Amino acid sequence: MWSGPRNISTALLRAWENRADTVVVDEPFYAFYLQATGKEHPVAEEVIATGETDWEKVVARLTTEGGGGSPIHYQKQMTHHLLPNVGRDWLGRVTNCFLIRDPAEVIVSYIKKSDDPEVEDLGFIQQAEIFEWARQHSKQIPAVIDARDVLQNPERILRLLCAAIGVKFDPAMLRWPPGLRETDGVWAKHWYGEVAQSTGFAPYRAPSVEVPERLREIEARCRPAYDLLHQHRLR
Repeated sequence: MWSGPRNISTALLRAWENRADTVVVDEPFYAFYLQATGKEHPVAEEVIATGETDWEKVVARLTTEGGGGSPIHYQKQMTHHLLPNVGRDWLGRVTNCFLIRDPAEVIVSYIKKSDDPEVEDLGFIQQAEIFEWARQHSKQIPAVIDARDVLQNPERILRLLCAAIGVKFDPAMLRWPPGLRETDGVWAKHWYGEVAQSTGFAPYRAPSVEVPERLREIEARCRPAYDLLHQHRLR
């Protein structure tokens, strides 16, 4: 599941992990991304120290370990972590799905944590590139879901997603116990406070503030990528 930051990607991770037939992995390229870019993120040193920084080893794990005996191996992936030097061929060995969110909503949420994002930090350009790769190589439209649609009607959208990828829907995806998980990345203590208290998808709420003027050019640069995927979303 390819998503940018400040989306409902961790809630969606909870939904899939709550299935009895699924194992999950949380942002497996994060340590590689931080070491390669030198980005200053919270607990970056700990992420690098505890994670795998060789992208080829990450790919090998994602494509050969399978689901540890479980039929479904759910990967929560951040699009901006897949840097240009990472090979793409392995994408043909997994089922690629895409979680999108309106750029204005992403930016308004992002600046609560980091005040000065660059366009590359938001993942939209990378998401479109991965989507086009998957579409061209699979000869079909990959499954796309929009965060707003999920929050407005979780069961309907999750049923559509499951049908699109040939998986039986499980009502367990709609509710989960609160708390952090052993499968959460070490960054969970900084980023997952809200989702740790959740027991299901929160109702959709539109942002109460607008994108600051200084970031509207970045929003405009992100929007074509979002629109590309949005037209193909399940609804």
